[in-house]
Amino acid sequence: MTAATDAIARLAASPRLLVALDFDGTLSPLEDEPMDARMLPAARDAVDALVAAPETVVAFVSGRSLVDLRVIAEHDDGSRVLLAGSHGAEFWIPGEGVVSHGEDESDVALRDALRAHAERATAHLGGVWIEPKTFGFGVHTRRADPADAADANRIVDGIVAAEAPHWRRRTGHNIVEYAFRHEGKDSAVAELRRRVGATAVLFAGDDVTDEDAIASLGPEDVGVRVGEGPSAAAVRVPDIAALAALLAGLAGERTRAVG
Repeated sequence: MTAATDAIARLAASPRLLVALDFDGTLSPLEDEPMDARMLPAARDAVDALVAAPETVVAFVSGRSLVDLRVIAEHDDGSRVLLAGSHGAEFWIPGEGVVSHGEDESDVALRDALRAHAERATAHLGGVWIEPKTFGFGVHTRRADPADAADANRIVDGIVAAEAPHWRRRTGHNIVEYAFRHEGKDSAVAELRRRVGATAVLFAGDDVTDEDAIASLGPEDVGVRVGEGPSAAAVRVPDIAALAALLAGLAGERTRAVG
């Protein structure tokens, strides 16, 4: 029995399952223009099948601000999919709407000042984009050449180190994120688990920040790594299509086992 087959069998039998999924690179291809990201059709079909499965809750867990995550996920108020945005500092819950851990006026003022400083300091570097986020900002370098990308990260690292050394720094695919809140995808999954009363969790992701969640999983849970890179995940799949197939298979097994 393969690791994936064993994982599906165990998760299918759990009384209350949470399927928590990163979005960019996991359900949607990475895009040069981040707001162009959308789920691949096979991924959307698999998510829909899991939402319809008995005693199964689906959540998207992303570093994106909640407002942006709702756009790219094409998520409306009637959706049954839970959202954790900003690495778990803000949530959208069916029947409740937006649930945020809040922000202090001084934090917001510093965020705006640092973001403006970063924009000015990197304006001469081609292909560099400063993304506004609810609790900070991100430095995107996907469209920059390696030298400009390195300069942008060095410059902004220096700004944040000098003006907000207490902020959290995260790296991802061609992005460095800075935030005044310290929640991670591990705390996001823990909060979602508590909210829905899950007896097991599947978490899937493709990037460095997803490893926080994967490393936090317990013996009844399953971590899935999409693509290459070091990972603590028990299951690996090569790409989004393979993950969609795994999730669709889980939905079918879940319906037979629990339904």
